[in-house]
Amino acid sequence: MKKLLAVMLMFVFSAPILAISTEKEPAEFFDRIPTNPNTYHEISSFPKANLTGKTQKIKPDSDLKIKALITEHVKTPVFKLSDGRYIKASHDNIYADIVLRQDYFARNYWLKKTFTIYQKPYVAGVKKVKTKLTGYTKVHVSQKAVTSHGTYLKADGQGWINEKDLDLADNRIEKVQALLNQKYNKPNYSIYVKQLDTQKTAGINEDKAMYSASVTKLPILYFVEKQLKDGKVKLTDKLTYTEQVNHFKGAYKTEGSGKMPKKADNKAYTVEALLKAVTQHSDNVASNILGYYIAHKYDRTYQETIQKAADAQWSMDARKVSSRTAANVMEALYNQRGSALNYLKTTEFDSNRISRDIAVPVAHKIGDAYDYKHDVAVIYAGEPFVLSIFTDKASYNNISAIADDVYGILK
Repeated sequence: MKKLLAVMLMFVFSAPILAISTEKEPAEFFDRIPTNPNTYHEISSFPKANLTGKTQKIKPDSDLKIKALITEHVKTPVFKLSDGRYIKASHDNIYADIVLRQDYFARNYWLKKTFTIYQKPYVAGVKKVKTKLTGYTKVHVSQKAVTSHGTYLKADGQGWINEKDLDLADNRIEKVQALLNQKYNKPNYSIYVKQLDTQKTAGINEDKAMYSASVTKLPILYFVEKQLKDGKVKLTDKLTYTEQVNHFKGAYKTEGSGKMPKKADNKAYTVEALLKAVTQHSDNVASNILGYYIAHKYDRTYQETIQKAADAQWSMDARKVSSRTAANVMEALYNQRGSALNYLKTTEFDSNRISRDIAVPVAHKIGDAYDYKHDVAVIYAGEPFVLSIFTDKASYNNISAIADDVYGILK
């Protein structure tokens, strides 16, 4: 008996439930004049109440003023307009263009390139508002409203904006890309920009390889920091400056940049002192000592580690890479949050190139050789970003101008 009852219950609960709706379909015709009437599509008006005679077209969002609803002595209900003409009083043609729903809603958005601001949530008759806002700027929204035209958000102190004219995520990189396209699309530039929070990028010739000069010290700094993080090296460790450190494949020429002795002095220098020399003075000898002892003359382990960080091979001998590759290593260095990155914020090169005119902290590594002048930086704007600029036959002022323009958008 219990089994039979269980089977019956299973049948009852598994049977489909038929939903009976108590809602009625809306009447085909209006029984009153709608608030702020509008048309779904282009309709015809007539000179006579029986909807005959020469027609005139009425487009959506026209200034539609209804004077009366006429239901008697006509075949179908009609609206009499203020100009004396008549239209069919049908729900298929006319609707009440009003705010359907409005709620409090707090959130930050970013304006798209083009947008329109209205006095109220847009319905027919609502006017536009003049604004000093420009595209790709952040606005705070406090209310949301829905009309037949879409969803509108109220920007504090400004007005109402269609949700389609706003982005939830920071979209300023689009403006950066437009800037690069219009102003710096030149074959002697390789430029790459990356927002570190959004991971969005912009660039011009960003994969074009150039001789990187001292920018190739970036991967050395990254590798040394990794050894420090892994506990394989300490800042207080001492390394001896012998003649051998300047004579291996990939070593820099001692007569280049830096303040350390050009000839081996057989003295011991701490890792910390060498890091400062490389970051703050782009010292060739200090770079060679770190490369010789800690990077093991750029052995296979070093190459594999750098390739992973750079997302590309980086020859320490040829030193030919793109602005994107250099930016990848600078980002990896940023993510380490180590001593080297802090040292790069105060260098002897801060008065020119990327950092020259920028008020916020800039951690950067320069490179100069022949006609090549480069700079790769983390710029600590409100939302930090990497800016990598490689140039051929350009000036420090050119690099500063590019940096100023990009920072002007992303600051």
